[in-house]
Amino acid sequence: MGKNQRQDEIIRLVDRTGTVTVAEIVESMKVSDMTVRRDLIELESKGLLTRVHGGAKSNQHLKYREIPHEEKLYQNIEAKRTVAKKAVELIEDGDTIFLGPGTSVEVLAEEITNQHLRVITNCLPIFRDLLKKKSDTFKVFLLGGEMREATQAFVGEMTNAIMDKMYFTKMFFSGNGIKNGQIMTSSFEEAYTQKLALERSTETYLLIDSSKIGKEDFTSICPLSEITAVITDQMSENAQEELEVYTKIIS
Repeated sequence: MGKNQRQDEIIRLVDRTGTVTVAEIVESMKVSDMTVRRDLIELESKGLLTRVHGGAKSNQHLKYREIPHEEKLYQNIEAKRTVAKKAVELIEDGDTIFLGPGTSVEVLAEEITNQHLRVITNCLPIFRDLLKKKSDTFKVFLLGGEMREATQAFVGEMTNAIMDKMYFTKMFFSGNGIKNGQIMTSSFEEAYTQKLALERSTETYLLIDSSKIGKEDFTSICPLSEITAVITDQMSENAQEELEVYTKIIS
């Protein structure tokens, strides 16, 4: 990550959380303490934030709250069901699929009726739903690690080490928004785990309801151009034309 991109990410983080510590930026961006402190000095000189002891606070006073899983599940639920019904048609008996975290993917998990399938997920609610369908020919695996409370997804070195040894015929995942050809989410750690799964999947499908098109979040999972298709509900003609520049749309 270059200097300008890193500083942009710092501004987004501090504006959405109100305050951020040097240690949090070091951990999220995997850079040195000294690099972060130099960035904060430069950003303060430009009037973009204010340094405080051990970190920085926002000058914009934008308060960002990542919506918890339980609350998010019922937002736009009918649109999510529409998306899930389209996605489930792409799953074939014999597939090995990865289901990433996200409430749209959780709705997809409920729709799966295949009898011969191997499913891997790093999301606890999705695993619990699929466990009810487990049989001798329907295998379900949960990747462990450190769980993020907001999404109940496992991330971190343990999760990634296991992921590094796996390959999938199809991956279905979600995000918090699509902006400027990028698929956005709230967490660097969650984004990195999803990137690993994307690299190891033959086909990759983004499940996202149309309300998230044009929305920005903290970091990018990957460009739209790197996935097989976006599966969404009915959207405006202009929005569809914008997305079709990057990838195939199933709506």
